Amino acid sequence: MVSLGCPKNLVDSEIMLGLLDKKKYQITNNKDEADIIIVNTCGFIETARQESINTILEMGRCKKNKCRMLIVTGCLAQRYKQEILLEIPEVDAVLGTGSYSDISGIIEKAFAGERPEAYGETSGTAYLENDRILSTGSGYAYLKIAEGCDNCCTYCVIPSLRGPFRSRKLEDIVKEASKLAQKGVKELILIAQDTTRYGIDIYKKRKLVELLQKISEIDEIQWIRILYCYPEEITDELLDEMANNSKICKYLDIPIQHASDRILKSMGRRSSSKALGELLEKIRSKLPEAVLRTTLITGFPGETEEDFDILTEFVKKYRFDRLGVFMYSKEENTPAAGLKPQLSKKVKKKRHDEIMGIQQHIAKQKNQERLGRQYRVLAEGIADDGIFYYGRSYQEAPDIDGLIYFTSEQPVRIGDFVNIKIHAVKKYDLIGEVKNESAE
Repeated sequence: MVSLGCPKNLVDSEIMLGLLDKKKYQITNNKDEADIIIVNTCGFIETARQESINTILEMGRCKKNKCRMLIVTGCLAQRYKQEILLEIPEVDAVLGTGSYSDISGIIEKAFAGERPEAYGETSGTAYLENDRILSTGSGYAYLKIAEGCDNCCTYCVIPSLRGPFRSRKLEDIVKEASKLAQKGVKELILIAQDTTRYGIDIYKKRKLVELLQKISEIDEIQWIRILYCYPEEITDELLDEMANNSKICKYLDIPIQHASDRILKSMGRRSSSKALGELLEKIRSKLPEAVLRTTLITGFPGETEEDFDILTEFVKKYRFDRLGVFMYSKEENTPAAGLKPQLSKKVKKKRHDEIMGIQQHIAKQKNQERLGRQYRVLAEGIADDGIFYYGRSYQEAPDIDGLIYFTSEQPVRIGDFVNIKIHAVKKYDLIGEVKNESAE
């Protein structure tokens, strides 16, 4: 299984692996050993599509050796239903985002000589109740609490690929959280296209805080992290729960996308620069140790120098701890694709690089401020040099943020928590050693 794109995709991959494990398929991490290769694709923006296509072609070359079947699933499969089978002859079957539960049946049809495809309704969450094969190693796991999206951002294809926003039942999520805890998971990372809307569709009110409280009752779970929080839905109730609940990581991932009111409106976002600033100030007031992450888009159609200046000043003023930037990608069948003027790739790249330059300076300063401080770190592995262990504090989300490398006089068990004192900064990563004093 090759899983591309976001953690939400990874959960879908783990579910498919779980279904195949039930059918007694053997799973390997070595593509050269595999009879069947599944590529779970991302189709969100141009760079993700290109990565997906390149990976499909790369895996297709394995058919010259042992591989007998190549299956393409996920967002790219949903978006380009006919094109994949027509244009990539190496592909034996295609599975859309509404048909993950059909994976074993699709394989059986393909081995029977068909070239099957399945695109079920993107309207339910039943497939999420299947058992998963975790691929994240010891310590942490993602927990998908909802599927689909109701936000009508003008640049985004996700609602057309994933369907409307639909929450899982609270008791089903807590049940899965308990199962994950029994497997040794200590950090649960809550994900959805918009986690802060959880419960609105099925319960007619926000239920994220209640869900957090229920998961917190599971003894083995020590950290709960929330990703993909839309700014308009972050309530005082949620912030107060984060402040008072020691198990919730003081870490907020808030994709604001821009800070110019004109561009925000053109993007179909519901916020304003003033409201975003007030929210960030409130968070830092209620949660002084909070780590704030965001994502931005540069080069959106019609973005002027003045709009971009507003964005850069906003980044300088609010000094996000973590920040990612995408260059605007013109996506067919989205309202933004018809907006004018469309900016050149050169302008998008120049603005992207300028924002990243500002953020690198901010990130370096913030890391310097961590020197000499101690943090509770979840040990996740041993570095290639065999000298350092590595892990994360509450300030680092897996895969998207840096790591903390550390030494220890005594052996450290992977998946355990240790207290680390920071001694050095290496760009986005930190270096320290185990100490037995109190930590953050």
